[in-house]
Amino acid sequence: MKKVWIVVTLMLTMATTIFAAGAKVEDPQNCKYCNMDRTKYAHSRMMITYIDGTSTGVCSINCAVIDMNLTKNEVKKAEVGDYNSKKLIDAKTATWVIGGSKKGVMTPEAKWAFADKNAAEAFIKANGGKLVTFDDVVKATEEEHKNGHGGGHKKEMKHQHGEHKM
Repeated sequence: MKKVWIVVTLMLTMATTIFAAGAKVEDPQNCKYCNMDRTKYAHSRMMITYIDGTSTGVCSINCAVIDMNLTKNEVKKAEVGDYNSKKLIDAKTATWVIGGSKKGVMTPEAKWAFADKNAAEAFIKANGGKLVTFDDVVKATEEEHKNGHGGGHKKEMKHQHGEHKM
């Protein structure tokens, strides 16, 4: 009987993993700025909600910074996909890793968010990088934009680098 429960538990775990891998993320399905599939990039996607109730779904911190600077509206909530679980987590309280050997999404220097600091430290041990805050990640992304690394966006999509309230 114990073996049956182990097999059933294993099968349910596999089924859940397979279902989660194919599950779509919240709307919009494509990034507003680069049209990348947000389900494919669920581990880096972001959802920015502004104080006026509007929100924008994007593929990455790169496109989120573009949106925050173009909108110039106060951010009520910023959420990001946890690198491991792909679930949306609070971007301000997430543990962020910048750099390392994993290629980033729409950015020359990778930036990943983790719900759990231990997971971020394990990622660093395996892939390099360093722990930073959300504010550090935003500043680094703005600096990349300032230096002409806007993630492949056309010139007309360039934006002003102003402060945004959060």
